[in-house]
Amino acid sequence: MKHSPSRAERPSDTLNTKDLRRILASSAIGSIIEYYDFILYATAASLIFDKVFFSNLPPAVGLFASFGTLAVGYVARPLGGVVFGHFGDRVSRKRMLVISMLMMGFSTVAVGLLPTQASIGLAAPILLVALRIIQGISVGGEWGGATLMALEHAPASKRGLAAAFANSGGPAGGLVATFVVSGVSAVTGHAFLDWGWRIPFLLSAVLIFIGMVIRLQVAESPVFQQLDAESVEAHHRKALPVVEVFRKHWRPLLLALVASLGFYTCQGFLTSWGVSVAYEQGVNREGILNVKGVAAVVTIVVCFAAARLSDRLGRRTVLATGGILGLLWVYPALVLMHDGTLLGFSVAVIVGNGVVQGLLAGPIGAYISEQFPAAVRYTGASLSYQTASTLGAGLTPMLATVLVMVGGGSFVLVGVAWAAIFVAGLVAVFLSREGAHPGADGESAQGRAPRRAPEGAATSG
Repeated sequence: MKHSPSRAERPSDTLNTKDLRRILASSAIGSIIEYYDFILYATAASLIFDKVFFSNLPPAVGLFASFGTLAVGYVARPLGGVVFGHFGDRVSRKRMLVISMLMMGFSTVAVGLLPTQASIGLAAPILLVALRIIQGISVGGEWGGATLMALEHAPASKRGLAAAFANSGGPAGGLVATFVVSGVSAVTGHAFLDWGWRIPFLLSAVLIFIGMVIRLQVAESPVFQQLDAESVEAHHRKALPVVEVFRKHWRPLLLALVASLGFYTCQGFLTSWGVSVAYEQGVNREGILNVKGVAAVVTIVVCFAAARLSDRLGRRTVLATGGILGLLWVYPALVLMHDGTLLGFSVAVIVGNGVVQGLLAGPIGAYISEQFPAAVRYTGASLSYQTASTLGAGLTPMLATVLVMVGGGSFVLVGVAWAAIFVAGLVAVFLSREGAHPGADGESAQGRAPRRAPEGAATSG
């Protein structure tokens, strides 16, 4: 049994303390490294893997197969959320973050060492899929743990901003991955498809070592310590956390999942499928990668601004603003992506991924976490967010490819599907509860565990 957190261990009224700065840095840097690995694969799937691991297939089929391996990682993410969520709610938030990072490092370096299809035949894509599954399970456990470690150490009035440190790992990791791939591509030139693409994957070993050193120094979540020490919500401990989530918190699980889809479809339609569209239209590879990097910078800046606003105005207000802007941007983005110019692609991605996705990314971590009580928060938050990632980012590149084929080359059906997702997300946001205000959710600003909620209702902290 762990001890109850002392006053010093409980959230202070500011983020500017030595311990909390270390925790926020750990959440941010750890997430950056994990998402560097995960998004590096997405970039390679758009530009490289169809030519390296599916070279015996027609170009369109090879690209579809490459996106299929990308989707496998996203499909595995909810499984990672359940597995890591179970032990994160029962054993330790911190330990799960260490394990997830080790798993991610192993699988990413292994991709960099994997022989091509020309060397070992069918075994190459099979091994690629297996490694991608490990990546998916790993990142499925990373987000929930990193978000909760930041949020549960922070004062109630700044939980949105604190959680954004973990959530910024996605665009920041994408930024690092994009510029590394762009730099290696420029240096290796024609040899990039032969062996140069392996360098960014092998560099992950260095990043993982740095992340482990930082992550091992942080303290366990005070909310989790208090839960364990006081045996609060004992009825939650009698069932598996995932069973408890489906039985008693299915409504916030569903609403949080749908509300997160708009955030992830920006990534799926613009930076996975959109990259392949621009490349086919004649936009050069280095230009595409550099634009993605610039968009990631904009996303990070907007993410933190939106998170701070969500602490003042509420999560739902900021999420709704992002959803409405995203809905209005669907058609212009599709037109710009198909005009065959770097400028058109740049505007589409910087506005779509930078501004719209940034507005959604800022409050989403705190919003989802606040829908669930502390005893099942790791599981509930991870399951909703990671399932949204599977549907929103993992499957949309394949969906868009199919819709274009069904539409005879037109992107109209893609626009209809994308707009429908934003509308569904807006409805979910308005139907969900607001957890940004201290005392409104059954948990005090000091991080005490929530009181028992009615069936189907949510409490938060």
